[in-house]
Amino acid sequence: MGNCDRLEALLSRFEMRVTPAPAGDGNLAILGCPETGEPTTAVFAPRAEARCCNGEPLLVSAHAQWGGEGNPLLSALPAQICYDVGDDDEMTLLLRLFKAEAEGRHCGVRPVLSRLGEVLVIKLLRGEIERGATEPGLVAGLADPRLAQAIVAIHESPGRAWRNDDLAAVAGMSLSRFAESFLNVVGETPQSYLRRWRMTLARQDIERGERVQTVARRYGYGSPEALSRAFSRQFAKNPLALRREAALA
Repeated sequence: MGNCDRLEALLSRFEMRVTPAPAGDGNLAILGCPETGEPTTAVFAPRAEARCCNGEPLLVSAHAQWGGEGNPLLSALPAQICYDVGDDDEMTLLLRLFKAEAEGRHCGVRPVLSRLGEVLVIKLLRGEIERGATEPGLVAGLADPRLAQAIVAIHESPGRAWRNDDLAAVAGMSLSRFAESFLNVVGETPQSYLRRWRMTLARQDIERGERVQTVARRYGYGSPEALSRAFSRQFAKNPLALRREAALA
């Protein structure tokens, strides 16, 4: 993959927050030995509550928020990721630190938990990408060394007037092979993914109160009207109406 960071652009656009949760209510859990308190398993359920996956008792429960439905990676992940630390000393240490903070009453515990939880989730995501995916989607695309180059280029430069042949060149593939592989692996065409990513970012910016004209120019739309039409098709809502709603929230 060279210098291609498959997660950096996603992490920069979607802030992750990890907070303690009552037992059984979180989507991030640490399981382990009840006698020794030693963590053995990390569980992350992106869209629901984390469930015990190996019969071990729950040691720590937390809730990880990472952009909700707007984050394309979350929607592409399996319903639950269950990671047995085994001989992974680095992950074992991380789980011990997370558990100690969750159980302690130290000053600044919430921000510390959030940062440790972010590291934990990122490591779980790395593992999923390295293992690949059996179903089409973003995880499968990022797991493919060539397609990942094109996907990261889209993530990092969404306002560029990408054509399929440009993206094929980034991936080091022929145009026909690239278009076929992208559709089969990611589950949509490169241009469809590009449009969806632009709309995701545009919605973030609109909700922050930015002007439609500024957002349109940033993401390669020829006019505010062109952005508004695309935005309304995607979200069934005018960007100005969304900005007003966000300002009142």
